[in-house]
Amino acid sequence: MGYSTKKIWYFDKPGSGNTQDALKIAAERAKELGIRYLIVPSSSGDTAKIAADTLRGTGISLIVVTHAVGFSSPGVWEFDTRVAEELRAEGVKIVTGTHVLSGLERAFSSSPKVGGGSRSEAVAEALRRVIAVGLKVAVECTLIAADQGAVPVTEEVIALGGTASGVDTVCVIRPSHTNRFFDLQVREIVAMPRDR
Repeated sequence: MGYSTKKIWYFDKPGSGNTQDALKIAAERAKELGIRYLIVPSSSGDTAKIAADTLRGTGISLIVVTHAVGFSSPGVWEFDTRVAEELRAEGVKIVTGTHVLSGLERAFSSSPKVGGGSRSEAVAEALRRVIAVGLKVAVECTLIAADQGAVPVTEEVIALGGTASGVDTVCVIRPSHTNRFFDLQVREIVAMPRDR
């Protein structure tokens, strides 16, 4: 039996104050492992801009996953369209998708007529509470990116997630499509908040 040792970073607190460090750590681990894709969540475009700046010249492909249109209010895409144009001009892929661990399920669980929790929301809540909010976000963004064909499911990616805004969790994940959720593997937690 073999083993390897890896460095893990623990942030003192969760939140956007860790964004720059998390992205630097993610880029370093991607280079170390020869990973070609880095997935970052960004609802407004702020984190996406920081990620693009951090990855510029590294050869790592940036995949930005945003909220679906209508997430915050009907018909509205929260992402700054000017930033989207700038990022696309640099070759950044922007993927907009429905939260796969809630989506339609949330409509049922939040309805006073139907009510009750769903299995996919239970998975999301377990990832959020037991490990880190950012892990849930990283897993969900990886599923969305794979479903949109933005990353292959045959090689590892670096995926980041955050707590409220920015990023504070870095993972190495072997992706899967949502309909094959249990094929997804979180292979490394590279960085995360220690106190959640």
